[in-house]
Amino acid sequence: MARRSTAEAAAPTRDDRPGVAHRDDRERIFDAFRRWGYYGANLDPLGFFAPQPHPDLALTGDAADEARRYYCGTIGADFMHVPEPERRRWIAEQIETDSPAGVPGITPQRILERLVRADLFEQVLQARYLGSKRFSLEGVTALIPLLDAILETAGEYGAVESVMGMSHRGRLNVMVHTACKPVHEVVAGFEDVDPRSVLGAGDVKYHVGATGQYVTLKGKSINIHLVSNPSHLEAVDPVAMGRARAKLTRHGANGRNDGAHNKVVPIVMHGDAAFAGQGIWAETLNLSDLEAYTVGGTIQIIVNNLIGFTTRPPQEHSSRFAADLAKRQSVPIFHVNAEDLDAVVRVGRIAADYRAKFASDVVVDLIGYRRHGHSEVDDPTITQPLLYERIKNHPQLWKIYAEHIGMDAAPVAEAVRAEYEREQLEAGKLKKIPRLRRLPPYWSAYHHGCYDPSYEVDTGVPRERLAGITDKLVRTPEGFHVHPKIVKLLEQRAEMGHGKRAVDYGFAEALAMGSLLLEGTPVRLTGQDTQRGTFNQRHAALVDTQTEEEYVPLAHLAESQPFCEIHNSPLSEAACLGFEYGFSRDYPEALVLWEAQFGDFVNGAQVIVDQFITAGEDKWNLPSGVVLLLPHGFEGQGPEHSSARIERFLQLAAEDDMQICQPSSAAQYFHLLRRQARRPWRKPLVVFTPKSILRHPDASSPIEAFTQPRFLPLVSDREVQDAKRILIASGKVGHELRAERGRRKDSSTAIFSLEQLYPLPRAEIVAAVEQHPNAREIVWVQEEPANMGPLFYVVPRLERLAKSKGLPVRSVKRSASASPATGSAKAHELEQKTLLALAFTTTAGA
Repeated sequence: MARRSTAEAAAPTRDDRPGVAHRDDRERIFDAFRRWGYYGANLDPLGFFAPQPHPDLALTGDAADEARRYYCGTIGADFMHVPEPERRRWIAEQIETDSPAGVPGITPQRILERLVRADLFEQVLQARYLGSKRFSLEGVTALIPLLDAILETAGEYGAVESVMGMSHRGRLNVMVHTACKPVHEVVAGFEDVDPRSVLGAGDVKYHVGATGQYVTLKGKSINIHLVSNPSHLEAVDPVAMGRARAKLTRHGANGRNDGAHNKVVPIVMHGDAAFAGQGIWAETLNLSDLEAYTVGGTIQIIVNNLIGFTTRPPQEHSSRFAADLAKRQSVPIFHVNAEDLDAVVRVGRIAADYRAKFASDVVVDLIGYRRHGHSEVDDPTITQPLLYERIKNHPQLWKIYAEHIGMDAAPVAEAVRAEYEREQLEAGKLKKIPRLRRLPPYWSAYHHGCYDPSYEVDTGVPRERLAGITDKLVRTPEGFHVHPKIVKLLEQRAEMGHGKRAVDYGFAEALAMGSLLLEGTPVRLTGQDTQRGTFNQRHAALVDTQTEEEYVPLAHLAESQPFCEIHNSPLSEAACLGFEYGFSRDYPEALVLWEAQFGDFVNGAQVIVDQFITAGEDKWNLPSGVVLLLPHGFEGQGPEHSSARIERFLQLAAEDDMQICQPSSAAQYFHLLRRQARRPWRKPLVVFTPKSILRHPDASSPIEAFTQPRFLPLVSDREVQDAKRILIASGKVGHELRAERGRRKDSSTAIFSLEQLYPLPRAEIVAAVEQHPNAREIVWVQEEPANMGPLFYVVPRLERLAKSKGLPVRSVKRSASASPATGSAKAHELEQKTLLALAFTTTAGA
């Protein structure tokens, strides 16, 4: 029967011929199937997930039969929640046709050969490495033809790169057949060659990433970047998205629907249980259409086994489909039976076309099964005996498809099996672990690994240049209506930049970024309320009081300057920090920063910190220079807004994996940011930023301090000579100690500010201590409780450094506590006074 478009179906004409439904009746019938047809679709190859037709589909007649054929076959299109009429109309036109657009070159023979390769790759591994985990793709090997269809179509739109994220299931298969890595290199992980090279490092074979080239059937190369991923399912989602955004930025695109978004195609593969259950995925989905984060749409594929480890769908998600979470946004979902390969390829084409046309996310729910247990050493018959009895007797997909197209696949299977067995023999001969991934050329100018003093650079800026930057930062466009309070702020900043007033933290940061931008360093800063700043300190984006138009002075310093992006983020930690980590991975020459509203909010992104930021280089040899700005300080604001959990970061610190700093002055913060960008050494930087002292005179700096050569990891005491006692502290409490010393008129106590907690500046500490040869003790002072803060890390190291001098090391801190801080402002004040007093009077042990 001829196809009718939704536009035709909506026409108000009437056909009174007998046996032909009126067009308004026809539209009503088709609308019901467009809305609910997927409930009655035949989607589960094993028949356990039986169709449950919606009551509105109890319709008969020619129109109902036609609509049922389109919407209740092996494709279930769920798209009527999409609010844009043109998108719904376009999808209906793709579904309501008997002549769907194919993918040139993807013939039945090609599909069969890809299925044979995908299935036999798993079987050969199973035979040789019996008992080893590999997280087989068997049951959903249709993923490989699906990816083929997507990439072939993306190539037609000009794709040159694809960033892929996925969990462990099927990862090795995708490495071989989509990233196109040699089989012997991929399976070398099973041979575990050269174990001494990865002592305490590396990762399991089904977590590592890969880079390769997929060549389309028309000869177009697409660079594949399969992102390394931990077992924390869905944690890779924002990382892949951030990497895609960085790559798009390199191509001069910003994710908008202008055609340029087609150069980079993000594809993220999920398990059904994780898609429905992991909150970071919901956070990431929310980023898709936000200006600061959009990548022009991500193709989301649910590799749906209809099981999560041992858990069946009724225990996994409240909705009927795992994919239903995507319906919160304007994202269509195409459910497809993984054993109808023609439908799979068709859906792959539709998904790629949709993303190219509308620059929007799209979900493909590839529904199959899992032939083995969660891993190959697991016995699934214990928890799903009936399901696995059916799976045991179910033919392999390539055999089903060969029968469907009437081909004898035995010769192809024999040739492929022999090829893969030869490749496995080659893997056994390897003496070194193959490099499955390579850093892109733009990393060639940067170092990672252990620190080398030769990486240091001067970070001071001449006064005249600072004055010139200031003039541009306080300037606004003609006709721009500035808020009266901001007018006053800009006047003060003009005085700061010209040396007439001490520079506070907010303007020190602006001067650091402005100077870097004029030197050619791009800047990207995002976070919670970051444009203004949680503490009203930044004002990076000025707002016109009459139009609410925004103006970012840092983005208008010079015509030829690199990009400067400063955005408020949604109220998310895990997804937003993961995104910025991903962006930093593919833009090492940029200063990329993420800021938490309060430092302890980073708790919500702990997986990103643990698995990517601190361990990514050690596990995968993948460096990053991302910066975390975490407001920290005990000021009587309660347990949740005091501590950024310094102790957690120090516990993760090893092998020069990151830098952990707490600058005590505006100038130190300025030099620290410039050092991060100008040094050729790329490491994550965790900065514990202040709150109450952001504008405090003691923490503000004269303009001359910005011309000094470098950041000082330890600021020694210039006021006291030949001290009898040395106090060492970090952050705000150092200023309070100096104030207390002044009140006491104490001239025998020196106070050092430890600005860099990791790597610990041992040489600087020793040199500073030697300036006080008559000191009788060293006291570490912190405002955090005894079981928190830097104490556990710093004190043992101070003891080792002081041992040669015969100096005891003691500590002053709050008592150990289950909660970081008191909720009472008065109790805090009492505690703080006691702590400061003890620092100057106690000689008791820690």
